[in-house]
Amino acid sequence: MADAEATKSLSGLLNGIAQKVYYNNGEITEELLKSELYPELPQDEFKALHEKMKGLLKSIATADMDHAQLEAFLTAQTRKQGSGGVNAEQAAALSRFWKSQRVRVRESLLAQSRWEPGLRGLSWRVDLQTAASRGDAAHSGPVALMELELGRARQDSEFVCLEFDEAKVNQMLKKMADIQESIDRIVHRT
Repeated sequence: MADAEATKSLSGLLNGIAQKVYYNNGEITEELLKSELYPELPQDEFKALHEKMKGLLKSIATADMDHAQLEAFLTAQTRKQGSGGVNAEQAAALSRFWKSQRVRVRESLLAQSRWEPGLRGLSWRVDLQTAASRGDAAHSGPVALMELELGRARQDSEFVCLEFDEAKVNQMLKKMADIQESIDRIVHRT
């Protein structure tokens, strides 16, 4: 029963570290994790365990390890002598955690690493404008209106509205085709 309780506490610690570090949950603190998961452990031993697990998670997440890389990494960690390594139970808990949280941690790291706003949405419509409505006979005809929703993680969106005549739509489509060709060249080369 003690092993099951230790495994449960370690899983809780890993999830707590992920909540704080990768999912920006400010309610999770080191003190909360200690009081809830390891109330009997001396503070210095808990701090060492916390820092070790946090460091291992950071190494695993930064490398975005696949299953084979993770197993090799954890095997190397279990062979380390002294306090730097992990025991078999800790390695198993890290493996279980990473298998269940890899995608979510990776998405969080990607969101945190973006400096510029990303495209959240796009809507469009085509309007028919007449010469009388614009006061300019040269610009009568269909007009594409596009609204881009831009934003950074955990921030409100910004909206940008664009208006294109037929020539500008064709120019944009040509540029998009050039972008697609470049992406295809890169994807098919690797």
